[in-house]
Amino acid sequence: MAPVSIKRILITESVDQGCKRILQENGIQVTEKLNMTKDELIAEIKDYDGLIVRSATKVTAEIINAADNLKIVGRAGTGVDNVNVDAATKKGVIVMNTPSGNTISAAELTCAMIMSLSRHVPQAVMSMKAGNWDRKKFMGSELYGKVLGIAGLGRIGKEVATRMQSFGMKTIGYDPITPPEVSATWGVDQMSLEQMWPLCDYITVHTPLMPSTTGLLNDASFAKCKKGVKVVNCARGGIIDEAALLRALESGQCGGAGLDVFEEEPPKNRALVDHYNVISCPHLGASTREAQARCGQDIGTQIVDLLKGRALIGAVNAQALASSFFPESHLWIRLGEAMGAVLRSGSPANLPFSQVEITTIGESLKCFTDLLSSATLMGLLKDSSKNGPNLINALTIAEEVGIKVNKKHSDGTPAMSQTACVIDLSISGTSFKATGSVHGEIPVLVELAGSRFWQPVPLSGNLLFLKAASTPLLLPEITGVLAAAGVGIESFTASAACDGDQWCCVGLSSPVCDLSVLKSVVNEANQVSI
Repeated sequence: MAPVSIKRILITESVDQGCKRILQENGIQVTEKLNMTKDELIAEIKDYDGLIVRSATKVTAEIINAADNLKIVGRAGTGVDNVNVDAATKKGVIVMNTPSGNTISAAELTCAMIMSLSRHVPQAVMSMKAGNWDRKKFMGSELYGKVLGIAGLGRIGKEVATRMQSFGMKTIGYDPITPPEVSATWGVDQMSLEQMWPLCDYITVHTPLMPSTTGLLNDASFAKCKKGVKVVNCARGGIIDEAALLRALESGQCGGAGLDVFEEEPPKNRALVDHYNVISCPHLGASTREAQARCGQDIGTQIVDLLKGRALIGAVNAQALASSFFPESHLWIRLGEAMGAVLRSGSPANLPFSQVEITTIGESLKCFTDLLSSATLMGLLKDSSKNGPNLINALTIAEEVGIKVNKKHSDGTPAMSQTACVIDLSISGTSFKATGSVHGEIPVLVELAGSRFWQPVPLSGNLLFLKAASTPLLLPEITGVLAAAGVGIESFTASAACDGDQWCCVGLSSPVCDLSVLKSVVNEANQVSI
């Protein structure tokens, strides 16, 4: 199942032509307009379904909100610092990067920085170019036997570790996600940052920039390091506190730094760039022909794979879509959205629901809990947002309007072999619950408000839900009222009676214009078109 439809894509930066070729071969119209100003992009973006950028284009909330048709922002590179992911998520726009495109290039540059720091290569080069021959001034040290601390053990951190091990370095590291037993298989002993700082001769950082990693290396952490420790940042400016780094360099606590990235790019404050013990580059981590070709082709391929329903790679804000690529997923998406619509139709407008609990039942639905939850919220929250809820923004919209969402899964019991989804709304402290499933290829409603239907209700077409006293005359009375209103009955399903009342679902030829005509024969009447 293809979660989105994309026909036109705008590329605003120089991207490998393989990207354009891949997209066009799959029927997508591509326009390249480089070096656009913010105002030009705001005026242009409204005509496109997709936007592809590198790092120079700042995809702000203002740009995203101006893009009425935008469905995806593709970043040809790692990281999405230049994209307002929160604004994109709120609007239901997928943000995608190419997580492996520049891995090798960034790792190689990091290794080059480490080697250059150990032997003062750039300083020696400049000295030679100035006409000097000063061998004693550039006394270095071997990497063999030294300890390299790696903060961030993802793709790049792993590649740096394996390469520097070939120089005889001992590699240690920290990562909150990669299990220690995994990093141990490629020769990295994991420990806490507090344990790592005092052991390192060299430190390199390979984390995304986020609140928890901003200023990861600061005055306090430098104070815990060996005197003369050397540091490298080829990841994101800001991970190393630049003011703290300058103080550590001037005091000798830090013996040298290799910087490819800065808090502000290009840096206006030149204190670090001009420092004798700093090697600096103008953000060259991905600046190889191979990386640029790989990132451009990767983003094109990833977008096509998404559209063809083959795979979801590199999406940073669309976790619910991950399970939408199973062949049967579209049926469960339809079920969740339809059940949400049914419960919404039965919720009094003056008593909005404050909480919803979605429970998936059955081993085969274990991976569908997030997907079904988002699909249910799509049905529940329809018309509650000008952007319209979708699988990407449904949870965000629910949070904004003050709805607490609980997601649960149960493998069920031997007595319950059927897979099902249970949705329980809380309306002013009162529960309003529905249970649904998929029979064959048809989403069906099995139970509503504690009453189980004698036959599952197919969730499609114009459906009228009625609660009335259980009596043999109910169907003839309903038929008469609807006939008088000019509405035909296409199907009728009733539930078992509960406390003298029963729920009925009537399939209609067209919606009822005025539900009040049913007041004389039923206690409650709600309708929905699916």
